[in-house]
Amino acid sequence: MLTPPAALLSLLFASGEALTKKQAATILECTASDLSKAVSVLHESLSGTGLAVIETDQDIELRTAPEAAEIVKKLRESELSRDLGKAGLETLAVIAYQKGATRGEIDWVRGVNSSTSVRSLQMRGLIEGKEDTEDRRRIRYHITTEALAHLGVSSADQLPRFSELSKEAGAIVEASAEAAAESQS
Repeated sequence: MLTPPAALLSLLFASGEALTKKQAATILECTASDLSKAVSVLHESLSGTGLAVIETDQDIELRTAPEAAEIVKKLRESELSRDLGKAGLETLAVIAYQKGATRGEIDWVRGVNSSTSVRSLQMRGLIEGKEDTEDRRRIRYHITTEALAHLGVSSADQLPRFSELSKEAGAIVEASAEAAAESQS
């Protein structure tokens, strides 16, 4: 059986993002006071490891420690110096030809999880995410002017076979939405 701080560390690592304190306490089946103690112990035990627990009034998250900033910066720079690769180019194409796409739509068209490609494209400034107007729980990604300049066009409409491929991509996404609606019925 894990100690509360160890269980919290596992939970924060597995989530990969901030958790509300309420959500963490519910999952760990503990009180707010017990969670606060676990956060304090975890914070202390992580000292000098390169990791830190970041805490706001509402949220907690496992992040790299501030003293690791230089080494993390080197990693980011090395990621940005690599070519986009096939996965990155596919992801960028789906977003460009769709004139915006959610992660679920990108995954559906590509047939694989695209989270790493989306993250890489965002870090490079080639795409940006904004709240989806139809479903505010999702992020819709759009290509940036930097991406257009990288591709050598001034608008997505100038991409090769834009009309044909944007219709095909739209049909695939529409089929995905229909399949999802049928599975919920």
